[in-house]
Amino acid sequence: MESTVQYILDLKPNWTRVVISTLCGTCSIGLLVKWIHRVRADSLILTARNRRETNLLQAEQVVRDYNDSHPGADGCLIHSLSARQLTLSLKEGSLVPEDVLFSYMTKALEANKILNCCTEIMMESLNHSKSMDSYKDGLLYGVPVSIKDNVGCKGYDSTCGLLCRLNQPALEDSVVVEVLRRQGAIPFVKTNVPQSLMSYECSNPIYGTCVNPHNPKKTPGGSSGGEGALIKGGGSLLGIGTDIGGSIRIPCSFSGICGLKPTCNRLSTKGVSSSVKGQTSVKTSVGPMARDVDSLALCMQALLSDHMFTLDPTVPPIPFNTEVYQSSKPLRIGYYENDGYQHPSPSMLRGVREVKALLERAGHTFVAFKPLKMEYAMNDLVIKAIFSDGSSTLLKAFERSPLDPTVSFPIQVCRLPYVLKKILSVLLKPLFPRFAKSLNLLCGLGSVQQQWELDVAIQEYIRETIEEWKRCDLDVLLCPVIGPAFNHNYSGKLTCALSSTVLFNLLSFPAGVVPVSTVTPADEILLKQFKGNFQDLWDREFVQAVKGGEGLPVAVQCVALPWQEELCLRFMKEVETLVGESRP
Repeated sequence: MESTVQYILDLKPNWTRVVISTLCGTCSIGLLVKWIHRVRADSLILTARNRRETNLLQAEQVVRDYNDSHPGADGCLIHSLSARQLTLSLKEGSLVPEDVLFSYMTKALEANKILNCCTEIMMESLNHSKSMDSYKDGLLYGVPVSIKDNVGCKGYDSTCGLLCRLNQPALEDSVVVEVLRRQGAIPFVKTNVPQSLMSYECSNPIYGTCVNPHNPKKTPGGSSGGEGALIKGGGSLLGIGTDIGGSIRIPCSFSGICGLKPTCNRLSTKGVSSSVKGQTSVKTSVGPMARDVDSLALCMQALLSDHMFTLDPTVPPIPFNTEVYQSSKPLRIGYYENDGYQHPSPSMLRGVREVKALLERAGHTFVAFKPLKMEYAMNDLVIKAIFSDGSSTLLKAFERSPLDPTVSFPIQVCRLPYVLKKILSVLLKPLFPRFAKSLNLLCGLGSVQQQWELDVAIQEYIRETIEEWKRCDLDVLLCPVIGPAFNHNYSGKLTCALSSTVLFNLLSFPAGVVPVSTVTPADEILLKQFKGNFQDLWDREFVQAVKGGEGLPVAVQCVALPWQEELCLRFMKEVETLVGESRP
């Protein structure tokens, strides 16, 4: 059937019509073509799922055979170590790379059965782990690393959850993966993502829905959701994600791990796929995700090497500044509890207040700071920039592909005709002003001149924010992040909640997330009284999205100025240490 469908689809348009008309007589050509595309899509999905199932079964058998023949490997010890501790143990010889890899692969396969967080095990990593001696000087020697779907690995698809990207394996490793290998790391698994990456759920028609490791009724976030779930589920120690609006930080917040979104282009994006290539006003960053901050710092130190700067000369040759990361001088910390656009949930608000109190007791100084013109930033800059082409590039990626339920609403809105968007934006303005404004902006920009004017406005906003930062004489900034984890199918209805994270993509400031607490019964009671900043439909939907979160992770966001990742990580480490010391 698939070969017949492919033959028809490959015919020239005029012959396609002739063949279809002959076969079906008076049948609607349009409906038949849609049916053919659906059959083809179903066939592609089935083939991909069968391939994954075969891959996972093969990995399970190899792992089972290895574990049976190596009963002495101490998995509990291996999984208790940070990346730095693990590398030291491997270099000293108390552990061997094969045992470590198989131990993590065992846990990854177990976690995937519950969470659906993996798309493919990289079977060649098993052979790679046997010949690691030449990489013993690497900073990540013997460390298994998980890789987000869209980060290129030679021989593997980077689907972005889209059918149009199936069966297009990368011809070479992305720069980040190649540098990881050079530093002794062992990339061993690719992880699940939402369809198109433009969502902070984690579900697509090819590989299905990834669930939160704390509660399957909750999403692990996105778009690096598979990474967050796998790491928290114990199947990975260190992972590589990407972030254009919070795609590293949101999964870290939802799953309860640490993650860093660096300044754009601090790490190479060469070989990293996107569904909206060409959009450069709000840029993607590549960054690490891990159980602890020190593992993030080690990964950054390993990646910021001469090898990366040679492979991608567009990356500024700024090596990792260990002295800044290890500094203990008191910090002057800006903070805010509410950005004025999306009011944080009670638990996340409490998280910021509790961390602020711990930092003050430790001798750090706090200064109130307020993000500038947040409604303007979200609407006239972020939304206008990301959808400046009227969504045409994004929609093209969805052609001839079934829509995942988690992205159905926003994609259907994007598909509305230009005139209808304009009319609805006027009609809905009295009832839903924020949504009406967004709908109008989805129409896109009308000229190159308007694009240039937008770019100038973004640069001016960045300049004004940095001036305000310097006026307050800040070192770093403490603020909320989205959370706790949402119930499934709400993320697509609540793009407004991205304000706490996408702001720092717009500004290109490094920003990281650290888990600090869990949702309490008192937080759930306060949630019932939640009104929000606008008391509109989105604020009401937000309550429904986060309710039922008792016991879920609570996190805070730590921010620094551009190119100061080491200072951001130092601040994150301070938060992590103080929170750990405060626990009974």
